[in-house]
Amino acid sequence: MKTKVLAALAATMAVGATCAFAANPFVDVPSDSWAYKSVVELADAGIIQGVDGQYFQGNRNITRYEAAEMVAKAMAHMDKASVEQRALINKLADEYADELNNLGVRVSALENRVGNVKLTGDARIRYINQGGDDQKTVKHPGSDDKTTDHKVKNDESWSYRVRVRANAQVNDRTKVVYGVSTNNVSFADNTTASNSKNDNIFTDRAYVDYNFGGNNWDLMVGRYEYDMGGDRGYGFLYGDNFDGAQLKYQNDKFVATAGYGKFKEGIIGGNTTVGAWWKDENGNFEKEVSNEASKTAYGELEGFFGGGRVAGSAVGVYYNNIMPQNDADNLDVWGSYASVNFGKWNAFANYENYKDAIDGKDDAEVWIGKLTYNKANFATPKSWDAWVEYLNADDAFVDEEGNFLGSTRSWRNGNLLNNVKSWGVGVDYTFAKNAQFQVMQSFASSAKDGNNDPGEETRAQFVFVF
Repeated sequence: MKTKVLAALAATMAVGATCAFAANPFVDVPSDSWAYKSVVELADAGIIQGVDGQYFQGNRNITRYEAAEMVAKAMAHMDKASVEQRALINKLADEYADELNNLGVRVSALENRVGNVKLTGDARIRYINQGGDDQKTVKHPGSDDKTTDHKVKNDESWSYRVRVRANAQVNDRTKVVYGVSTNNVSFADNTTASNSKNDNIFTDRAYVDYNFGGNNWDLMVGRYEYDMGGDRGYGFLYGDNFDGAQLKYQNDKFVATAGYGKFKEGIIGGNTTVGAWWKDENGNFEKEVSNEASKTAYGELEGFFGGGRVAGSAVGVYYNNIMPQNDADNLDVWGSYASVNFGKWNAFANYENYKDAIDGKDDAEVWIGKLTYNKANFATPKSWDAWVEYLNADDAFVDEEGNFLGSTRSWRNGNLLNNVKSWGVGVDYTFAKNAQFQVMQSFASSAKDGNNDPGEETRAQFVFVF
């Protein structure tokens, strides 16, 4: 784009600037030039600086980075802009979003444009296959009779999921987010789409986010995603739909978070009946129904070094007091993690300890280690990464039917998350902008307690973001 063309556009963006008493800073822009007034206004507003501080060079082609720099400076004047001027700045900011990110004007800053409503989302097509015996054995509680064991099939399916988010910037401090999602809808579902119970759309985000104290403090209230372990933790047990309130203090060096709320997904979220087993008059096992979600109070401390919060290494500690609503004892959980970058490599380790765990066992533990090479970025076509991980989890995190208690950031299924030692490998590849292919495979998996080893899992998925 030629400088004179950008100057014509940017003349609209010289908000709040005046050239009444401003001197012409460029020796090559005569006072009788058609662009004189716009150039002086832009220079006085600090949006343009020229070449070597003396020459404007109006006929020279400029780079996209130079254009992005002008847009970034115009964004700093958004509070004085009219509706039409904001629309133009927003349009230019979208055009130069990648360059603005590389210049340090992060996407979060772009999204903080007052009056802007931005739609984002993602779509996923996923295949899961778990081999082995195609079944796993789970014992009913309170019985040593193996005849009461029953079989649960492992998952093998193609499915899809679509999520959409509306992000509204109310003012320079307040953002409102509303989102909807489908469940994981199986392509094998024989019912019609309109009648399928698997494709019902639900509200998975509905919260207000308020920044204050120089933007170091953040208060979030409503339905949001709660990640056990904070920014970098593995999130072995967490709530991807969580109703609560969270207060956070953050800067480039550390983050402190405290919150309280109710899980809305998985067994812990009350989506499946849980309770005491009992026998009916025929000696068959039945279950007392209890659909109430568990609550939790949580706190997290995270520190960042060697590159700051976004690109640096990190360490963290966290604590949860989970309060079941079915008269069970509270569950105390604490964990810690370390994520260290060295060159293109990242080494990650996470530990969690569950006191008075769900099956009555004290001090159930989870160990996770992961080594990643390179980084797959949705915005960068042909970027990729490869990783290997190890998981060692005690037997404490399923209900009586073998269903995993809550949601998790892991790619693994339930019986590869509980009572297991298992390795995994994976590759992520961005084959086009905002489109990524991901493949994962478990291996050398074995049950820690019992003879029923889980089948190995293969997962492949396409993920598209917008």
